[in-house]
Order: sequence, then structure tokens, then C-alpha cells
Amino acid sequence: MNGYKEITQEKAWDIMEHGKGFVIVDVRTPEEYGGGHIRGAVNVPLETIDGREIPELPDKSQELLVYCRSGVRSKMASEKLAAQGYTGIEEFGGVLTWTHGLVK
Repeated sequence: MNGYKEITQEKAWDIMEHGKGFVIVDVRTPEEYGGGHIRGAVNVPLETIDGREIPELPDKSQELLVYCRSGVRSKMASEKLAAQGYTGIEEFGGVLTWTHGLVK
């Protein structure tokens, strides 16, 4: 067990539409985030997940929906978050295949 769940983008979209209490986490660079991100996502770049407290993610048991550009960094970020004690991590790939629109 790698400490997080991989879910489909459709499942992630369903949570975004109907769920409560989750945080959408974009682990791309601030430049990539600024170029277009999923509505409501917070930007926590992969390289900033380094063992320190993450102010954007104070609740380690909160449901986190993690994505990046292609799905590589989101898996790495999910492993790092799990290592820091986060328990509600759900990784759903990248915006390259996201069909529900982005905002700037």
C-alpha cells in the first residue's frame, strides 16, 4: 500500500460536484497553475512538500484530491503527503486528460 488511493478522473469529478470537506490540490509549478487549473484548487508545488507543515493543508485527515499535468508528479506528491501523515489522499492524474474545464 502506497498510502494513497488512485481514483479515476470521473470519480474525482463526482466528488467535486457532490462531496463536502475536500481540498483539490494542484502540485504543478505556480506558473503552470496560473496558466489554468481546476476550479477551487490550491497550488502546493511538489517541491514544497518536504516534511514541513503545509499551511494550505492543515487537516491531515481531510480528503485531498491531488493532480498535476500528466499524473507523474501527483503520484510523487501523494507519496510524500502520505509520508507526512496525510490519510485522505486520492490521486487522479493530470490536466492533460481532464475534460471538465480549467480556470485561470
